[in-house]
Amino acid sequence: MKMSQTRRLERLKERYLNGGMSRRTFLGLTAAAAAGAGINLKWGSSALAAAKEVRFDGWGGSVQEAMDKYAFKPYTAKTGNNVVQGTFGDENEIITKVKTASPGEFQVIHSSGVEYYKRYVDAGLTTKLNDANIPNMANIMQVMFEPFRKISPDLSCVPYDYGTTGIAYNTKVISEAEAKEKGVNLLFDPKYKDKIGGYGNMITRVWYAALALGQDPNAIKDIDAVWDKVREQRDLAKKYWSSGAELMDLLSKGEVVVTDAWSGRVAALQAQGAPIGYLDPPGSYAWMEDLLVLKGAPMAECEELLNFMLQPEVMIAVAEGQSYPPALDPTKVKLTDKVKALPAFDPTGKMASLTFADAAYWDKHTDEWTKTWDRIAKGA
Repeated sequence: MKMSQTRRLERLKERYLNGGMSRRTFLGLTAAAAAGAGINLKWGSSALAAAKEVRFDGWGGSVQEAMDKYAFKPYTAKTGNNVVQGTFGDENEIITKVKTASPGEFQVIHSSGVEYYKRYVDAGLTTKLNDANIPNMANIMQVMFEPFRKISPDLSCVPYDYGTTGIAYNTKVISEAEAKEKGVNLLFDPKYKDKIGGYGNMITRVWYAALALGQDPNAIKDIDAVWDKVREQRDLAKKYWSSGAELMDLLSKGEVVVTDAWSGRVAALQAQGAPIGYLDPPGSYAWMEDLLVLKGAPMAECEELLNFMLQPEVMIAVAEGQSYPPALDPTKVKLTDKVKALPAFDPTGKMASLTFADAAYWDKHTDEWTKTWDRIAKGA
């Protein structure tokens, strides 16, 4: 038994030295393995206490650059705790990694909303935040907590920002009048064949196909017709993008002239002077992002980081940097004109004008529809 645990210690050491886990996780797992082998590591507790860092995984690009500049670096300067960062392009990618990782390897995720939150909860990957350690939660729009609490009354996340996936178009090719007239049908217009883009994500593809058919994306009546519409758009599209950076590149270079797009990335392009217009047609897909703390994460450090990131001045700076409205309640916190001008900003604090995915509905269909979408994306 001791020999087996010794081998385990060697494997942990090798994995740590190869960059496969954080220092905190390595120390914690090593201490546990050593205890199981009857080995007393006197350095264990003191070294673990000194391992002040939090692992954060987000969307990269301008969004994470804003967080790094206005949240993580000031947090480290104030507390001495480091934020070790990773990135992902699609949240399905990070969920898969979390499921196969040891508890604590992944700690805080910049997650893309309620439907994904349910998947983390159902997989047993969440924890329970102590609200008393995060007093700045009081500044957040309370309506944003409601869909998360319906999934689990013990919150493992805090809403942080929100936005929409609307229609972006090149104003040198498509006029504002044409965009407003055609709305979502711009994504299916043969006139722009091989100049159309889209997010290569099942929910987005099904959502906009349903809207184009006049169906409610949260209560689809004819999914076969929706899949036919998805195929129609696939045959017109030049490329499906997989990250915000790729979206911005396709639009800025003119490789696509119309695409569904994340509102904040479009705002960033507009700030750079790119000739890009943006439209939120009725029923366009709205989403709220959250800071999700995973099971096995160092709770004290994570709650401290979340409370720091939820300070109004930090959230406003991040919002202006990433071009997505903050989850701050505009009836409680004075926001800047720049924040108020961001796409999708809701001045009421009630979010009633935005259309969000029904988490229970989409969770029921996600596995089946993802398999169908994967086949269609490959040409079926």
